[in-house]
Amino acid sequence: VQLQASGGGLVQAGDSLRLSCAASGRSISTYGMSWFRQAPGKEREFVAGIISSPDITYYADPVKGRFTISRDNAKNTVYLQMNSLKPEDTAVYYCAADRRPGVNVVIRPSVYDYWGQGTLVTVSS
Repeated sequence: VQLQASGGGLVQAGDSLRLSCAASGRSISTYGMSWFRQAPGKEREFVAGIISSPDITYYADPVKGRFTISRDNAKNTVYLQMNSLKPEDTAVYYCAADRRPGVNVVIRPSVYDYWGQGTLVTVSS
């Protein structure tokens, strides 16, 4: 599976962005999918995740109520809608896929089997 993240850019505080993670190679409809981010000088951190059948989502506290993760199985793509962006959201955002998801979203990066290349989000104040 190859993951291609896109949609990052430079925005002002309060603006919105939608990130996309397009998968190729096989269907990710049964995979657990998550977004992580890494700011300069900081460790990679979990942002949001989704597992399917039924769709269950989970968010890190800093983004709850502002970010929404979703998936379009027909397009083999996962999205991260980011609203009310803050300067502290500035980071490289990565999508990741877990081939054997359990019943809950996993926030540990080591569990994920495939990673996208990252897309930079910069939020100015």
